[in-house]
Amino acid sequence: MQRARDLSWTALRGIRERMHPGISEDEARAEAMQVFAELGMERLWHPVIIRIGPNTTRTYRQPSLPDVRLGENDSYFIDLGLVFDGHEGDVGDTFVIGHAPERLACAQAARALFHDVAGMWRHEGLSGRKLYDYACERAEAMGWRFNHAIKGHRVSDFPHSVHKGGDLGDLDHTPAKGLWILEIQIAHPTEPFGAFYEDLLVESAP
Repeated sequence: MQRARDLSWTALRGIRERMHPGISEDEARAEAMQVFAELGMERLWHPVIIRIGPNTTRTYRQPSLPDVRLGENDSYFIDLGLVFDGHEGDVGDTFVIGHAPERLACAQAARALFHDVAGMWRHEGLSGRKLYDYACERAEAMGWRFNHAIKGHRVSDFPHSVHKGGDLGDLDHTPAKGLWILEIQIAHPTEPFGAFYEDLLVESAP
């Protein structure tokens, strides 16, 4: 699981290096497939999600607005669900290009909120449901709109649905280490942009 996680982060960084002003989401996904091939990815377990600009407020199941391209001062996020050697990785992060201070603050807030919530899991042993209650309260206190539709999930050897379904945000006990993905998605309360961050819950902070 750790190797799948590490390789997934390597893939995400590889895609980031290929992002540039003017690129579309479809073009970015094509670039992503080249990165995956170089890393020896076995398969996808969920579609590659790259959201640009106003589409960063969209949830996992919502289709992107068409014909959106990355601007000179803009933001985007990458959400990957990859399988390496039969094990699932699931990572996501938000990036900003050019000069876009509010978008940068949003991206930084998503990362900070993830680490805050993960810390509550490590040190307080909160259940999955309480982790998401805490995440919502903290996001609103920080001045961001929290996406309640995102609740995290389990990963495992592929496919994880065989082992245990359900969402982290509905879990009434403390999630086990190395098996659960904590997902955080926030948005500006009035402007059309947001941020996303996700990673595996593990004992040590990265």
